[in-house]
Amino acid sequence: MWNETIDEHRRAVRDATLDTTAALVAEHGLASVTMSQIAKETGIGRATLYKYFPDVESILIAWHDRHVASHLEHLAEIRDRAGTPAERLEAVLQAYALITYQRPQGTELAALVHRDKHLGHVERHLRDLIGGLLADATRTGDVRDDVPSEELASYTLHALAAAAGLPSEAAVRTLVTVTLDGLRPAR
Repeated sequence: MWNETIDEHRRAVRDATLDTTAALVAEHGLASVTMSQIAKETGIGRATLYKYFPDVESILIAWHDRHVASHLEHLAEIRDRAGTPAERLEAVLQAYALITYQRPQGTELAALVHRDKHLGHVERHLRDLIGGLLADATRTGDVRDDVPSEELASYTLHALAAAAGLPSEAAVRTLVTVTLDGLRPAR
């Protein structure tokens, strides 16, 4: 029981630190946020904060990792819902494209957390998730079988990356429709 209480406390301090830092950066800008300010706003001592994180950048990367993990969990929940493989594929692609569309672009925070070195494991996870859905839909004849599902997953993720620059959710839905058309078997 003691370990659970300590773990819960650590998790609460970590979560409060992540949330506070993200809010401070959104309000004041990345360059103006300090570790002292984060500690004060979180309600913990600076020494305690430094036990958790060495600097503001590491806090923001941890915040982003948590944020991305929640997106991946959401996509996995959609994947695991009932339905045909084609329905599950379409639902996951729609959700992923909307996440991409809604992601902030062109901010200093986005530039920091979207650097390649921090996203490799996420891209692999996404590629595996989409690849599995494509493989299932290939077996039912809903997706072309002349290209390996790993290559189709890469194609799909690159195509849906365009959602970031689209003007509306309707345009995002159209992008998903066009992407799905490219995945279907030739008639």
